[in-house]
Amino acid sequence: MRAQYFKHRHWADFSQDTNDIGRPLFWPKDNEDNHFLYRLYDKQEAEFPAFYQYHLDNFLKLYPDAEEKEFFTHVWEIIDDATAELKVKNRYTSRHAMEFRNKQHLKSFLAYLKIIDQWNTGRTKDEIIADKEGEIRSLKEQNAELKEELKAARKLETEDFINIQEGYLLTVIDLAKKMQGLEMNGKELVFSQTQSVWTKMICKNFRHGNKEIKFETIRRYFPGNPDEPSGRSAAVPTKSQLFQIVEAKKRS
Repeated sequence: MRAQYFKHRHWADFSQDTNDIGRPLFWPKDNEDNHFLYRLYDKQEAEFPAFYQYHLDNFLKLYPDAEEKEFFTHVWEIIDDATAELKVKNRYTSRHAMEFRNKQHLKSFLAYLKIIDQWNTGRTKDEIIADKEGEIRSLKEQNAELKEELKAARKLETEDFINIQEGYLLTVIDLAKKMQGLEMNGKELVFSQTQSVWTKMICKNFRHGNKEIKFETIRRYFPGNPDEPSGRSAAVPTKSQLFQIVEAKKRS
């Protein structure tokens, strides 16, 4: 056990608002746990994190070989012991109202400690096991869902592809771009939120002369904003625009 866990008030410090424990002038340093509690009772819940961190930083500075777990455990035991003592206090005394407030205050601080607890301090083995079993069940359910999603995705996968005749890749790109300009009943016949989906569709499902189509090769023909293409964008040359898509005549 360390000689000191908390930052002590300087003997000449008479300030009212401080995180340091103890009193001005002289006080028994062996009772620093009680003085920690006195200072804690003056803190609002919103001040708990800063109060804890203040004394943790001082502890780690005092003892470079120490880790937070040691400090946390010491604080936890002080709060746990003090709470247990207050639970058995005589209710029918003039101090009951103050002791009840202190007990509620300690419960609030203990709730804060549970939030930052990384070491399962104060938890029974059964509670830890129950949590682990719950995590395992949750992971199994997630795994089952992912398997179903993978199974559904694989139904759309294929090793086959559509081959584009050698030299006519840009012609197919031109047709894809023209499809985006078609309308039906005043609305786009086909619509996508982004232009990259067209690039991905062609690269994934088509081959050019039985060879893989590189993403970077055709992405410049599908700029992010077709109305304001960037300098890196490119238009399909006229010589590759071999087809027009026109509306079929209505049959009687």
